[in-house]
Amino acid sequence: MELMEKDKTGFKNTAIGLIPKDWSVLNLGSSSTLKARIGWQGLTTAEYLNSGDYFLVTGTDFENGFIDWNNCVYVEKERYDQDKYIQLRKGDVLVTKDGTIGKVAYIDRVPKLTTLNSGVFVIRPKGDAYDPNYFYYVLRSSVFHSFLSKLSAGSTINHLYQKDFIFFDFPAPPTLEEQKAIATALSDTDTLIAGLEKLITKKKAIKQGVMHQLLTPPSKGGKRLPGFSGEWEERPISSIVKKDGLIRGPFGGALKKECFVNNGYKVYEQKNAIYKSITLGDYYVDDNKYKELRRFKVEANDFILSCSGTIGKMFKIPSDFPEGIINQALLIIRLDANYNNLDFFFHQFTSPKIQNKVIDDTQGGAMKNLVGMDEFKKAELPYPPTKEEQEAIATILYDMDKEIEALDSKKAKYEQVKQGMVQELLTGKTRLV
Repeated sequence: MELMEKDKTGFKNTAIGLIPKDWSVLNLGSSSTLKARIGWQGLTTAEYLNSGDYFLVTGTDFENGFIDWNNCVYVEKERYDQDKYIQLRKGDVLVTKDGTIGKVAYIDRVPKLTTLNSGVFVIRPKGDAYDPNYFYYVLRSSVFHSFLSKLSAGSTINHLYQKDFIFFDFPAPPTLEEQKAIATALSDTDTLIAGLEKLITKKKAIKQGVMHQLLTPPSKGGKRLPGFSGEWEERPISSIVKKDGLIRGPFGGALKKECFVNNGYKVYEQKNAIYKSITLGDYYVDDNKYKELRRFKVEANDFILSCSGTIGKMFKIPSDFPEGIINQALLIIRLDANYNNLDFFFHQFTSPKIQNKVIDDTQGGAMKNLVGMDEFKKAELPYPPTKEEQEAIATILYDMDKEIEALDSKKAKYEQVKQGMVQELLTGKTRLV
């Protein structure tokens, strides 16, 4: 109720929505210069260089709102000199206008003299019309996304024309001070998220190294944990599963489209293994079909493996799961837990070395498939001599996974907070000045 009263007294309706009464609606065409490489200049990819003194920014160089300078190609000096209006400088805002349109980048530094290809706009304010860093965040908000959606009007557009872009209107606080305060708050949050991304990447790299050390037999250069001895052995997959513990999903017409119902027994799909999620998927079968295909049902602690198309992705079925069956693109691996630590097997099978082997053991074609079950059963995996050593290795890797998951969760929360900040700050519902 308080917000509604605030809307009545301190806000005004505009063509782009409700904004504070002291804010303005700025028009891109009248408040900015909008430049791009002119088509008749005829710059082609044949002129792109692997090294040089003059960077060329293209739409493929945009990454997380900035330019990946390590990805940039180079051009000759004459191409840089050809158009002074697209020679980049700090504070420029870039927008892609071809291919994937509407990608945005802010130029926070220019490590070398830089120009643009024909697929990118450079936008600069006229005088002090607005703060460019504030405008950058406007372009990454729903205000700009709504503008692009209206341009497409239900069709797929692959070009952003200047004649259309100049009609983009956006909200602006009355002072540069307030605009900069908003940009700083959002930039600080971006920096925090980027820091978490770097930390997650570092932790994942460390985990890969530890996996390689701990999952490689000591006789082949692996690191042995203190207190364990004895030779590792190569075990075929057939020796570590229960009787009939390898179950490939039903082929042929057993699961035709007409078999599916709105509610019933879940049909597990590749996406469950790929995204390691129990909740994904909207396919179900009724009681009769479930009874017919009961031999394909999943059980707690089963591993389901994607074995067609995107192969080698694995998910462990938890103790609390929707009863159901796998589809034709999955394989159930049901371990004999008396001799195997389940978490050790998961880390072992998802390690790069084993994953590469799984991918190598596929048939070619647009849709890859695992080789026949006989070959898969014979595939050998390195194993410590005792289950206790398996558990010790699995515990270390599990703890590392939990740390990474916690960082991922923290990053997701900050990203959610930032979305709320964008909505609050760029509509004036929350004021910083």
